[in-house]
Amino acid sequence: MLDLTFEAPKPKVIAGAKYDWELVIGMEIHAQVSSKSKLFSGASTEFGAEPNSNVAFVDAAMPGMLPVINEFCVEQAVRTGLGLKAEINLMSAFDRKNYFYPDLPQGYQISQLYHPIVGEGEVIVDMGAGIARKVRIERIHLEQDAGKSIHDMDPNMSFVDLNRTGVALMEIVSRPDIRGPEEAAAYVGKLRQILRYLGTCDGNMQNGNLRADVNVSVCRPGDYERYQETQDFSHLGTRCEIKNMNSMRFIQAAIEYEARRQIKILEEGGKVDQETRLYDPDKNETRSMRSKEEAHDYRYFPDPDLLPLEIEQAWVDDIKATLPELPDEKKARFMSAFGLTDYDASVLTADVESATYFEAVAEGRDGKTAANWVINELFGRLKKDDHDITTSPVSPAQLGGIVDLIAKGDISGKIAKDLFEIVYTEGGDPAEIVEARGMKQVTDTGAIEAAVDEVIAANPAQVEKAKANPKLAGWFVGQVMKATGGKANPKAVNDLVSAKLGL
Repeated sequence: MLDLTFEAPKPKVIAGAKYDWELVIGMEIHAQVSSKSKLFSGASTEFGAEPNSNVAFVDAAMPGMLPVINEFCVEQAVRTGLGLKAEINLMSAFDRKNYFYPDLPQGYQISQLYHPIVGEGEVIVDMGAGIARKVRIERIHLEQDAGKSIHDMDPNMSFVDLNRTGVALMEIVSRPDIRGPEEAAAYVGKLRQILRYLGTCDGNMQNGNLRADVNVSVCRPGDYERYQETQDFSHLGTRCEIKNMNSMRFIQAAIEYEARRQIKILEEGGKVDQETRLYDPDKNETRSMRSKEEAHDYRYFPDPDLLPLEIEQAWVDDIKATLPELPDEKKARFMSAFGLTDYDASVLTADVESATYFEAVAEGRDGKTAANWVINELFGRLKKDDHDITTSPVSPAQLGGIVDLIAKGDISGKIAKDLFEIVYTEGGDPAEIVEARGMKQVTDTGAIEAAVDEVIAANPAQVEKAKANPKLAGWFVGQVMKATGGKANPKAVNDLVSAKLGL
């Protein structure tokens, strides 16, 4: 396990005109379940399909159509709960959440209010330098997504695309444990990372497959501690919910703005209204969307078309046995097995694909060297070309081959960088390229000594300077490397130059 120091959340303190205020944040993450079909129908969940082409009769709420639960979506929710060390409820049930919206054809959303499939869990949030904070998960429930209203295709009317209608969502509800904008973004990032490792959500925020509703309130110093003692939410102030955030940067900016808006209202003697708000990134402001509804406003009641969902402990145990190695465990293993720093291990375990790539390169080789090449050379070049690891032109076997050539002394570090560029742009086997292009490092001490003698003989004035100031010996090393086309073994050159100059 990682050697982490857990520290109590340090609240973001904002100085108002009259008082200091602290932030309190809770989040509801809507994560689209990675499944080829929807929660209650066999319709496809493919993104980018023609509008209204992935709609079954039950999605469109045709009369007499009944929902049928997708077992795989249930399995994915259970897998998520296990990955978050949460309680799995063997009995859960679906409810109807009643509200009108043009892209909600049923006039209600099938969700889980009273009996969610997953209970309390936790997310360990890395805050850098071995410091971590724990954010408690209150519940995870399964529900249907709504469709999409499109307002910019015609000046006089809106269009409705029902392709997303009925797509399975996991709503992951946190406790109000988050105390600042940076911690909120780190929490979303860590949760996204875990879901991608588990394979239960692809985490694509741009497509709306992972989006956050952010509940923000402000309180005076000391009130949060009183809430913890009493569990009385009134100590935390009135919260406002910022809806459908799909960017870490925007989440932070929206929290900052909303906190200052509430502080201004309170210090002027006003009252914060509980409401749902939207964030406008162009104006960097939140604006009112509607008053915040409570559960009774939605007229929840058990869905009469769906029996309670009962699962067996043996099935849960089977799912648990197939869980992959999760980010924290993988990071700890990389640090232990390969001697990596906390930073390098964090970079390499940021996503499953990068971790898998690195392990393939490092297998049977020096882990630190492999990490340096993956992080500095490969990741740097991929970022420059706007690629990711899944589209890397250099395979793990090719990069491992370059590391092997360095380890055997066949090529120097400089030659290795030239070789990497050839493999990246042209492909091919590194060892064969070195042989075919005469890139092999010169290790023959006789040949190197001859080059050193030649450079020394041609530069007597520089010799005298180097003897007076040994730091200038590096000039001779550079000249020899230049004369040998960078192929001479750098260590051998250094040793011979020092010996010849009597340093």
